[in-house]
Amino acid sequence: MKNLSLKVTVWLSVLPTLLLPAAVFAQLSDAQTDLAEVGEAIGTDATNNDLPTLIGNIISALLSVLGIIFVVLVVYAGFLYLTAAGDDTKVKKAKTLLTQSIIGLVIIVAAYAISAFVIDALVEVTGT
Repeated sequence: MKNLSLKVTVWLSVLPTLLLPAAVFAQLSDAQTDLAEVGEAIGTDATNNDLPTLIGNIISALLSVLGIIFVVLVVYAGFLYLTAAGDDTKVKKAKTLLTQSIIGLVIIVAAYAISAFVIDALVEVTGT
């Protein structure tokens, strides 16, 4: 029961961060115009609705979230390692988690690079 309550608490603490973009754009009156102004301010075309760009944005967002998760896992593994106090099982668990997290980060970076290359190539070929 304690494990379940911990998971629920973690998800409820992460949920406001995930919903933050919705809160930022909550008071826009003319969303399309304001979104275009925001896009111009940050140097991107926020009103571009072609399919390759949309898919690229979705993939980038998912890979960014996964990257954040793996960075948190690396920090957690470091915390486990530092608080092991010489216990061999805790040290082994921390080293395993750290190794797996770093491998995951490498996979995420490679996936991001590959997807960015493919999406850019698709956009270039389609001429948009």
